[in-house]
Amino acid sequence: MPARILAVSLDLDDTLWPIAPAIEAAERALDDWLRERHPQVAEAWPVAALRGLREQVAREYPDLAHDYTAQRRLTIARAFATCGGGDEHVDAACEAYIVARNRVDCYADAVPALAALAAGRPLVSISNGNADLERIGLHHHFTHRLSARECGIAKPAPQIFHQACTRLGLEPSQVLHVGDDPDLDVAGARAAGLRTAWLNRNGLAWPHAEPPELELRDLGELVDWLQRHDREHAQDSRA
Repeated sequence: MPARILAVSLDLDDTLWPIAPAIEAAERALDDWLRERHPQVAEAWPVAALRGLREQVAREYPDLAHDYTAQRRLTIARAFATCGGGDEHVDAACEAYIVARNRVDCYADAVPALAALAAGRPLVSISNGNADLERIGLHHHFTHRLSARECGIAKPAPQIFHQACTRLGLEPSQVLHVGDDPDLDVAGARAAGLRTAWLNRNGLAWPHAEPPELELRDLGELVDWLQRHDREHAQDSRA
């Protein structure tokens, strides 16, 4: 029998909440902020144009591929600079964006599942994004929180998964990673030696030859599976 799973690592965006609506709302919030305080910048850089500028910045700074916050800050600074402004308003503009970006609407199963999961084993978040679990109000469920920005490297690189295991004090085979992305989450975690679960909320076809160990439609299924897993290992230990 495989090793007992002693901890769970979780992706955040599109695993606990849909990310597209949050990003769109954050872009609108930043646009509203600019229109109220810096209309010249807002006129020159409406939402679509600022989005394109951010994509340009990402191409120009591949060394920041792991740091969306730095990319966003550079984008906003450049937008101000093209309008003759300096950096004195960049922090406030970034804050307007970040506040809205962290107003997420969790999937209905997410919060009950987090409570159930955290009651049974430590949880660690592993995210390439810049969600702030404290702002969102979910930080108390997690023993550790890892971001690509903090670690200096993004999924699917094995180092970020190994850092999570190190913080947990566990072997990779004792940690189950759960996420929505077949490449960043499942393939990345598997290559790092973790157990893997694909959260497939939309009923998509698995895109690779080797399937994940688990395929889940929601996090409630994860809770149920781990309860069965724990019972099987308890029975095995008594045998």
